[in-house]
Amino acid sequence: MDFEEKTIDSEYVYRGKVIDVLRDNVEIVTGRKSVREVVEHTGGVVIVAQKSVDTILMVKQYRYPIKETVLELPAGKLEKGEEPFPAAKRELEEETGYRALKWKELGYINTTPGFCNEKLYLYLAKNLEFVGEHPDEGEVLQCFEYKIDEIFEKIKLGEINDAKTICGLMRAFKL
Repeated sequence: MDFEEKTIDSEYVYRGKVIDVLRDNVEIVTGRKSVREVVEHTGGVVIVAQKSVDTILMVKQYRYPIKETVLELPAGKLEKGEEPFPAAKRELEEETGYRALKWKELGYINTTPGFCNEKLYLYLAKNLEFVGEHPDEGEVLQCFEYKIDEIFEKIKLGEINDAKTICGLMRAFKL
């Protein structure tokens, strides 16, 4: 069966600094009409920074939309027109103060394809050297080194629920 939906018309209902929102009228495969609201996002990068054979770098920061401090992998938004790999290198240094001499692409994930086109590109970074962190203005975070097994236990216990972190770790260590 062909599941593709045909866009009849589309309009921006919101344009912001980080996201834009579209309201599309569509025709679904049955011939019926429906509405799709789509959050457009430039995407981002997520870095599994392996400091040693059994440790990785994690960051803690407050995430305003969920009103919680979150333990997660270093990550960041793509600037308009920015390629993912240079963004990953930039974000790793900004958030952790480290540069990696060895990189491996781990593919990408669609964060919430039911309403958003955000795509996050995943990377494994190894052979780290400290050069000094410099977070973005308006970004307050702290970097920590954790044993990989400890992080997987935190995921198992429900102490880490950040999807990009879980996906990045699964791609880096469990596939």
